[in-house]
Amino acid sequence: MIDFRTSAPVTGSLDVQWHAGWPSPKHDPAPEIQVHAYSEHTLILRQNKSVHFEAPFLFLLFGNERALLLDTGASADPAHFPLRATVDALMEQWLTRNPRAEYGLVVAHTHGHGDHIAGDPQFADRPHTEVVGPSTAEVKGFFGFEDWPEGRAELDLGGRVLDLLPGPGHQEAAVVFHDRHTGLLLTGDSLYPGRLYVQDAAAFTATVDRLLAFCTTTPVTHVLGCHIEMTTTPDVDYPRGTTYQPDEPPLQLTTAHLRRVRSALAVHDGPCGDFILVYEE
Repeated sequence: MIDFRTSAPVTGSLDVQWHAGWPSPKHDPAPEIQVHAYSEHTLILRQNKSVHFEAPFLFLLFGNERALLLDTGASADPAHFPLRATVDALMEQWLTRNPRAEYGLVVAHTHGHGDHIAGDPQFADRPHTEVVGPSTAEVKGFFGFEDWPEGRAELDLGGRVLDLLPGPGHQEAAVVFHDRHTGLLLTGDSLYPGRLYVQDAAAFTATVDRLLAFCTTTPVTHVLGCHIEMTTTPDVDYPRGTTYQPDEPPLQLTTAHLRRVRSALAVHDGPCGDFILVYEE
């Protein structure tokens, strides 16, 4: 059994060049899914922009009893986006190093938008697998949220525990996941280097306040969202639908960016350097 309890978060590596598409998407030589090992038990996946311009990031976390796949990408067809096959191979590799008689998989989501749940059907018939539905009721029921959106929940993967915080504002069923083992704060579309679409300003502001309060008492190593949409030039983003982004900034942000989001929300400012607030109300 792996002891995931540590006095300080286990820091992994974000020394990675994310594949950001190709000038001619039809001739992109890169795989449909890029896999980066943040650590031995934590993998970050990115869908190729040549497959879908959203190019969401997905996260695969291993515990002693089961793994968590967070989000399933923007494409349903396994011929173009072989997520199930990729996850099965990664789990087989992990289990070869860490044998278990039985091992499960939880498929969950940062929120219920189509570019984060499209691959769900690939896991519908997978043995020892639980797929969490994307609705608020399904999220609350599976994770046991008793006081949505103010309460918290926990997900135990077998010695590896994640804190779950309600994250509505971008989408009503959004959840933010904090991994105690690595200190990663997985914010979905609530914070990332890109356009932060605010569906409900009051709920979004409450989510940011909730996260800021959480971060004052909890070690956070990196804030990782699910997209990169900015260029390395402050306030300049790539247009929606772009399939080639050769000048991307890193994925990782910090808790300081949460404070900047909160300040921007107070004045309804648009461009904020590393992100842009877009109000959909």
